Amino acid sequence: MNRKKVLIIDDDSRNIFALTATLKSRSFECISCLSAPEAIELLQKQKDIDIILIDMMMPEMDGYDAIPLIKELPDYKQVPVIAVTAQAMTGDREKCIEAGADDYISKPINVDKLMLVLNQL
Repeated sequence: MNRKKVLIIDDDSRNIFALTATLKSRSFECISCLSAPEAIELLQKQKDIDIILIDMMMPEMDGYDAIPLIKELPDYKQVPVIAVTAQAMTGDREKCIEAGADDYISKPINVDKLMLVLNQL
């Protein structure tokens, strides 16, 4: 089985740690970035990311601004981007999809729901 490589973009290292532990225990390979600009720079150099999980509320550049930039990168037009946000309010999912996300997960993350989303990709 080919291990999928996941890029986790989140400004909170505790969230990165929790997601990485969860995904690694399920045979995903994980790398992380603490900001969207750092992630975009990494994606321009690294061409083997299979899935991107991005926090929608980050300083400097949020997920709403970052997702369209990620989707403009030639190697990442078709790579699934999953929006992750603590603001689970009515209309948030739609806003994330409009920004270019392929799906949406709210925090605190339900591991079963996350795995369901990832396994559908």
